[in-house]
Amino acid sequence: MPAVHAIYSHHVLKGLASFEEDPPPQEELLRRFHEVTQRGLPYVVAEFGGKIAGYGYCAPYRARAAYRYALEDSVYVRPDVQGRGVGTALLGELIGRCEALGYRQLIAVIGDSAHTASIGLHAAHGFLRVGTLRSVGFKFGRWVDSVIMQRPLGPGDSSRP
Repeated sequence: MPAVHAIYSHHVLKGLASFEEDPPPQEELLRRFHEVTQRGLPYVVAEFGGKIAGYGYCAPYRARAAYRYALEDSVYVRPDVQGRGVGTALLGELIGRCEALGYRQLIAVIGDSAHTASIGLHAAHGFLRVGTLRSVGFKFGRWVDSVIMQRPLGPGDSSRP
């Protein structure tokens, strides 16, 4: 968890992948980890060069019952190994695990419409850009969009769950 905390703290303080403005304490990230894994949802880490290089997880997209077959993914990569396939490996693993669990839709909520790396990562895994929420966040002294991307899992909506 210390490596996960360091990676997430970097993204909170330096980027727009998270709309949090202050890094949560390590104990809070551990609580979030347990919340995800106790639901039987995937939480994965990647190693590169013998060190934790990134992590990702999927959580319920929304709490209401009708959303029970939709998840939202989160992927964070250590800045010094970005562009080396870590995010691709993490997202691919998450997709496979979510399909195996019987989920039907995976949603990405990407901070900042200029975040081309994350948008490209998701597009490469079959996500389609389905919308942009304009100026819904305010961080680093400016308004920030959220890009919504979506990917069907397994048969998607072609059959009943």
